[in-house]
Amino acid sequence: MSFIRPEAKLALWRWREVLVAVFVLILGLSWVSGPGGLLGWIGWVLVAVSLALAVIGVQRARFRTGTGGQGVVTIDEGQITYLGPLDGGIVATREIERLALDPTLHPAHWVLDQPGQPALHIPVNAEGAEALFDVFSNLPGLKTEQMLAELNRGSSIPVVIWERTPSRPAHFRLH
Repeated sequence: MSFIRPEAKLALWRWREVLVAVFVLILGLSWVSGPGGLLGWIGWVLVAVSLALAVIGVQRARFRTGTGGQGVVTIDEGQITYLGPLDGGIVATREIERLALDPTLHPAHWVLDQPGQPALHIPVNAEGAEALFDVFSNLPGLKTEQMLAELNRGSSIPVVIWERTPSRPAHFRLH
């Protein structure tokens, strides 16, 4: 028997890193204001760590758009696998050429392009899709804040978030 409503539990789980950061911040501030000495210095380190954890946690929470979407995403040994009810595929993370967000599909889909393979379309709310945040943030030159802004903007046209080698004219903007 659970005393927490499922909606509240999902909201707490979505913001879990931020909640841990708040706990670490409170612990650090209590050590700074309390005993002092060596624990005071460690408390300041905990305050700095909690701020960094909070920034990362907010980014991850903004990336998580929910669950219950179609299909399952797994990431193993540098390979993204999506198994959906109608389609699926595998993309090697080192061979991703382009990452796009297609909001015209319902729900929005991540579109991963790899040379010589058809594009892989992954719903943003597929089971396990939150693990894509780590993969996307490791793409060289990707601006995480711009990716999150596009995800939450609700655009009506597909947007290229990142590409390894630009295939567009130099005067066209990427985002």
